[in-house]
Amino acid sequence: MRIGELSKATGVDIETIRFYEKSGLLPPPARSDNGYRDYAHAHLERLAFIRHCRALDMSLADVALLLDSLASRDPATLVQVDKLVDAQLGKVRARLQSMRALEAQLVALQARCDADHDHHACGILEELVSAAHGEACACHPDGDHGHSHGATASHDADCAPATPARPAKAGKPGKLSAASRG
Repeated sequence: MRIGELSKATGVDIETIRFYEKSGLLPPPARSDNGYRDYAHAHLERLAFIRHCRALDMSLADVALLLDSLASRDPATLVQVDKLVDAQLGKVRARLQSMRALEAQLVALQARCDADHDHHACGILEELVSAAHGEACACHPDGDHGHSHGATASHDADCAPATPARPAKAGKPGKLSAASRG
């Protein structure tokens, strides 16, 4: 089968297939008389395996190790496969924990909105402005805005914007305000 057919059958982009060939994950196919790549069923199966591993967010190096392990009966190799999956599971669990913390922060921030925008300033924007100044806010009550501070690092230095802030046009002097956004 040609590369377009392989792409359609597996859902893998043509350029990605070529990349997998260049990186050695997918062996080069035979060439037909007219020079076109001629993929066999084994390419389809291997590419589907690669795609499944990538869907599990495994790195290309991990996929290569798994591919190399496919035909192995060596217990040491199979232990490595188990360790690889265990490590991947650890990464996923860490991301889930991080995502749950992020969700809690966003819920706390969203709770600051009373939806009465005709009579009150936007609570969400006020909280974000507080955070921009390194102050405690609804989503970071302890004042830690996701930065890791060393023993001598200054919170203000870590939280300072990369470019100088424009002076506030309204609100407290030196503070960001809705009027200074733009």
